[in-house]
Amino acid sequence: MVDPEVRPSRERLSRPTVWLLAVVCGSAVANIYYAQPLLPVLSRALGVSEAAGGLVVTASQVGYALSLALLVPLGDVRERRGLVSLLLGLTAVALLGAAASPSLGPLLAAIGVVGVTSAVAQIVVPMAASLAGDHERGSVVGTVMSGLLIGIMIARVVAGLLAQIGGWQLVFVVAAVLMAVLAVVLRLVLRRVPAPERTPYPRLLRSVAHLVRTESLLRRRMGLAAAGMAAFTILWTASSFLLANPPYGYRPAAIGLFGLAGIAGAGAAVVAGRLADQGRGRQVGTAGVLLLLLSWGILAIAGVGGAVGVTALIVGIMAVNLAQQSLLISHQSAIYQRAPHARSRVTTALMVASFLGSALASAVTAALYPVVGWLGVCGLGAVVALAGIGIWVLELRRPSPSDPLPAAETPIPQLES
Repeated sequence: MVDPEVRPSRERLSRPTVWLLAVVCGSAVANIYYAQPLLPVLSRALGVSEAAGGLVVTASQVGYALSLALLVPLGDVRERRGLVSLLLGLTAVALLGAAASPSLGPLLAAIGVVGVTSAVAQIVVPMAASLAGDHERGSVVGTVMSGLLIGIMIARVVAGLLAQIGGWQLVFVVAAVLMAVLAVVLRLVLRRVPAPERTPYPRLLRSVAHLVRTESLLRRRMGLAAAGMAAFTILWTASSFLLANPPYGYRPAAIGLFGLAGIAGAGAAVVAGRLADQGRGRQVGTAGVLLLLLSWGILAIAGVGGAVGVTALIVGIMAVNLAQQSLLISHQSAIYQRAPHARSRVTTALMVASFLGSALASAVTAALYPVVGWLGVCGLGAVVALAGIGIWVLELRRPSPSDPLPAAETPIPQLES
């Protein structure tokens, strides 16, 4: 059966279109990270404590999590170009509301909406997979995911620079203008992307759980995604503590610059996607889990401080990001091939698992660091990586079914015509 979401193999998705989707993805996800370096400024401007100001980040994360579970699946039952353009427009309005907020309450409400609508990034990724041909899908997804990673990495730097130039409101105004421009450009440039299914919303949500329950490939990739994102979060949570205290004692601006080392993972996403197109997704996954474990040995050296420590930290950051992006592309390539008619829903399952892994790792790392220090946290990261290796060994020894599910066999309720 021909996958209705797949373009004929002789067609190619133009590179400008691929890069547009990458920019949309990165710009959208950046919206939930802009507030992090602004918390001290926001707290002073609104006359609240830093603890209360920290709720701004919480509001964006809660909104994003809810959207992953409840909004992203709509990508399988709504025309995607229109859905993405609408969400980008709503994000622009919410960002302007954040910039105009006179107090903490309205700001929290606006940022919460920004978190919800910014999950459009996770609708763009399966949409890109649907627009791409069989021979280029991994490469296209890798390029779009590189945009997402770059958006995460540079959001803090951009927010700091704009806030220094024109205050914290300027950050949200500029982001709003960018969202509005992208909404219009996407609408004009991209062709319509019809929905592959006609499923009522309640059944749509139930079908996500059904896919998780029936597809061992999806469950295993969810476990690996949770481990990879947990390792990623352990690194970025603990490195802030490491760099702010002896032997480093860096100021926040200097700490933020270390995030630029993570952009190396963007290149890994593109290369991993190309390898997946060549049928080498398992090799990509193997390299990813091994590199994830190796990275914690390198990062442990960062605790010594000085030039050696800084070098080890930069190399370790690059290694973790390379591993994480390689794994994520491997996951997406495998599950998109397995469930071509449910790409938004399997994306929901994968990203919810990633988010849960990240949330748990953040809480555990913050609690453990004062007790066990940097070396102890590196040990935690190594344990998480070993858990991922265990899941991967299971998949290699007892492979899950991976052939594409025909529409008639896809475990999704259908509406009668």
